[in-house]
Amino acid sequence: MELILKEDVMNLGYKNDIVTVKSGYGRNYLIPTGKAVIASPAAKKMLAEELKQRAHKLEKIKKDAEAVAESLKDVSLKIATKVSATGSIYGSVGNIQIAEELAKLGHNIDRKIIVVKDQVKEVGQYKAIVKLHKEVSVEIPFEVVAEEA
Repeated sequence: MELILKEDVMNLGYKNDIVTVKSGYGRNYLIPTGKAVIASPAAKKMLAEELKQRAHKLEKIKKDAEAVAESLKDVSLKIATKVSATGSIYGSVGNIQIAEELAKLGHNIDRKIIVVKDQVKEVGQYKAIVKLHKEVSVEIPFEVVAEEA
């Protein structure tokens, strides 16, 4: 089933992409929640016209994303958390903690666009990816350290 995405869907595509999904996923989730519409020939023509008209605006959005990526390029985070005697941390460190640390540095990044590939359950060095645009992403190294009492 071919669908046109109306908003970004993680691990599927970005807004205005034409994607092929299984019909159950499309009919039971994407279409009812308003995340996609069926890619009929008329809808494809409307999408092409809309993209042609919005090309200038999309270029500005991409340039803004590149500017944010440039400001995040040299950022390195140090996240302090409670650690057990064996060196493993209580809970885990995820995109919420990374977004909070970035906010402390003055970068307001939505936690939904931050991806941490590995589960962070021990003290050490890790990397997170911030997907600012479908063509612009930046890798942020972060270190998990023991919180001092």
